[in-house]
Amino acid sequence: MIEEREKTVTFHHSSLEVDQRLDKFLSDHEDVDLSRARIQSLIRDGAITVNGDRKKPSYQLKPGDIITIRYLPREMVLGPSEEVEFELLYEDDSILVVNKPPGLVVHPSAGHNTGTLVHGLLHRCTNLSSLSGPIRPGIVHRLDKDTSGLLVVAKGDRAHRLLADQFKNREVTKRYVALVHGCVGQERGRIDLPISRHPMRRTEMYASVSRGREAVTEWEAVSAFPLGFSLLRVSLHTGRTHQIRVHMAHMGYPVVGDILYGYGKRWWKKQPTPVKKCQALVKRQMLHAELLGFRHPDSLKYITFEAPPPADMASLLQYLTENQYHK
Repeated sequence: MIEEREKTVTFHHSSLEVDQRLDKFLSDHEDVDLSRARIQSLIRDGAITVNGDRKKPSYQLKPGDIITIRYLPREMVLGPSEEVEFELLYEDDSILVVNKPPGLVVHPSAGHNTGTLVHGLLHRCTNLSSLSGPIRPGIVHRLDKDTSGLLVVAKGDRAHRLLADQFKNREVTKRYVALVHGCVGQERGRIDLPISRHPMRRTEMYASVSRGREAVTEWEAVSAFPLGFSLLRVSLHTGRTHQIRVHMAHMGYPVVGDILYGYGKRWWKKQPTPVKKCQALVKRQMLHAELLGFRHPDSLKYITFEAPPPADMASLLQYLTENQYHK
């Protein structure tokens, strides 16, 4: 079923964002999942307006402009529920908290029409919130397919709104563990660097001092391994797409197993044998959401949940701990 959706993006004054073309601003905006060609077509059709008026794709945005997008998304039908394996940590009348395994897609998307977390949730629970649309019932926030860890799911629309407001207002605690390449020389650090969609490679994000949306990541070193890796504990103060992966790569310490922003097969082939042996244990990016804290939408009591790294990450960490070979 196709339903018309309306998305509003407000352009705020920023020295980093002035004098941008309307079509380019929208194509770079992480909340607008449309190609530049599609955006230009919608502008010409009057489906995208600025302050209620039709503009050309080349219109130069001004501080305070309000852009409204009305478009019909591509047709996608949510198939029948399925039994999908994931750990359910908590459930009550309003929320569920799950520990997502690596490799599990959160909701249907291109190429992933079955076997998602949503299909599994509907197999266990039919009364999920509707605010995220027909193919994302209950989904308040997401994790990448190959990132494991904690997610909160809303059963009703009221709970969804209250949880979404907390994420928007940065009142949610989100802590990850990340295994990265290199021996980080500091005990802790803070990365305050905007992130935007890559202008050429549309599936990627990148960090830049000159453009993008605010992104703040804090990290502290947990362990340094002689083979040339570090285990970090990472806290997010914003929730940009691929934020940890992009920020760590920008620092020069990409997440181990991250084929998009990190090292590929060529790097592994050049390493000494003890390091090469790690590759057999690396099947995905070594990133795990270990702690999630928020106010319960009913009691408003602040609650936290924790989940240890899954077996694949634990096995790799054990190998690195036991292997004392120095590069």
